[in-house]
Amino acid sequence: MNRIVFIILLFLVPVFSLEGQDTIMFSAGPIPMYGIINGSDTIFMSTITEVVVSSGPKSRGEQRDMRKYRKLVYNVKRVYPYAKIAGRKFREIEAAMDTLKTDRQQREYINHVEAEIKSKYEEELKNLTITQGRILIKLIDRETGQTSYELVRQLQGNFHAFLWQTLARLFGSNLKMTFDEEGEDKLINDIVIMVETGML
Repeated sequence: MNRIVFIILLFLVPVFSLEGQDTIMFSAGPIPMYGIINGSDTIFMSTITEVVVSSGPKSRGEQRDMRKYRKLVYNVKRVYPYAKIAGRKFREIEAAMDTLKTDRQQREYINHVEAEIKSKYEEELKNLTITQGRILIKLIDRETGQTSYELVRQLQGNFHAFLWQTLARLFGSNLKMTFDEEGEDKLINDIVIMVETGML
């Protein structure tokens, strides 16, 4: 029976070649396949990517949880690139500030970076939902190791930090939110890891 399946597969595959006396190599699209001839037996072999199989949600509660999870995945994938940009920019600013001698040079540099970020990302960030904004605040803390409030305070001073915190509070957010990867943000952290490894 195995030999019959193998012979049928050989005829279905458009490209094949012989590799030595004991191995037959052929391809089915992008996946190389091999047939190893061992005496009177032919063994069919192929390498495929890992597939995770899980049963779908059965109850209404499970369906609701699945919808919430999919929405969380969507929101994380939507804002994660901005958190990465924020982390990269923060490291650039830290490095540049060490080279600037006077307060005036530092202020001019900060104003320049702020104008650059606004021109590139302001319109996109305006379209984020409140939930996406909250996730972004947490992910910025994950990327930089500092809350958004602390970043604004360092770069623009206490008054601006207070002003932005007050505005965030009006919209139900908090710039002082931290990222708790082992607690309430574990699911977000798992999603980020899956995004980073290409699983999502």
